[in-house]
Amino acid sequence: MDKIDIKSFYLDELTSEVATLGLPSFRAKQIYEWLHIKAAQSFDEMTNISKELREKLQEKFSFTALQVANSLHSELDETEKYLFRLQDDRVIESVLMKYHYGNTVCISSQVGCKMGCKFCASTIGGLERNLLPSEMLDQIYRIQALSGERVSNVVVMGTGEPFDNYDNLMRFLRILTDSNGLNISARNITVSTCGIPDRIRAFALEGLPITLALSLHAPNNEIRKQLMPVASRYELSTVLDACVFYYEKTGRRLTFEYSLIEGVNDEERQARELAILVKGLNCHVNLIPVNPIKERNYQKSDNRKIQNFKNTLEKYRINVTIRRGIGADIDAACGQLRKSYIDRLCE
Repeated sequence: MDKIDIKSFYLDELTSEVATLGLPSFRAKQIYEWLHIKAAQSFDEMTNISKELREKLQEKFSFTALQVANSLHSELDETEKYLFRLQDDRVIESVLMKYHYGNTVCISSQVGCKMGCKFCASTIGGLERNLLPSEMLDQIYRIQALSGERVSNVVVMGTGEPFDNYDNLMRFLRILTDSNGLNISARNITVSTCGIPDRIRAFALEGLPITLALSLHAPNNEIRKQLMPVASRYELSTVLDACVFYYEKTGRRLTFEYSLIEGVNDEERQARELAILVKGLNCHVNLIPVNPIKERNYQKSDNRKIQNFKNTLEKYRINVTIRRGIGADIDAACGQLRKSYIDRLCE
């Protein structure tokens, strides 16, 4: 019989499971605290629970506990990048970023990715599998334990398309924001998507005031198709309509991620086109100087073009920032550390 993943249970589900063992509900609360507040890495760490009960739990449930396969520390800005090994020996990336307002962790939602965005290392090799809620949660728990510091913000922007793993994503978010667990505010969480309209609309109805970030990367569907295969399936107008629906239902300002690529989407005319596209929306445009990867020919726009692009958007009164480069000395861009690790194994 396959064991059940205990760290992916809601508290009420865990309470029901514990009841089947003939135990009172307060035991479930104790176990839940060990899992989601104290971040135990095994049943043996649950010292206020009898050895007999721990053995029963071990027999019935599986216990997700990520192992560090590699870690890199930036000498430039204290960014920490972690490569975690899963129980099936696959690996995923997570990043700890330190800001003046608190610590942010960027987590992965899948092992690999099938979206195929041309400028992203995460998609090389395709999708291997979805991550369980427990595997998403444990990225945060392990980083807190390793750094010794509280995580206040979470961005689901690492490897994978979160809405391609929708049910597990929602369970992860509800456990993460649960007052009985780590209790991170939904307003301090951002979920990034390549743009799957029906999932954006479903997400709008979930009742969580989470920030939605759309990976836009182009001012029109023609350029977007060159960069993102998903654009061939969903017209940009349909995606933006879903984003507007999300804003109307949640009241949360939209974020548009725009990677600037030399000679592809970084000209002033494209900045004007982007400004017209998003004008009137309650939004923020996040300009990202693209991280070059050896498997692709795309290059980062020069600083003059980046600044000109920003200035053009501001002339149209678009709220815009240039993402501060972090972890440049440790391959902090999505997928780079995992790709280099896998390449070494295959040598």
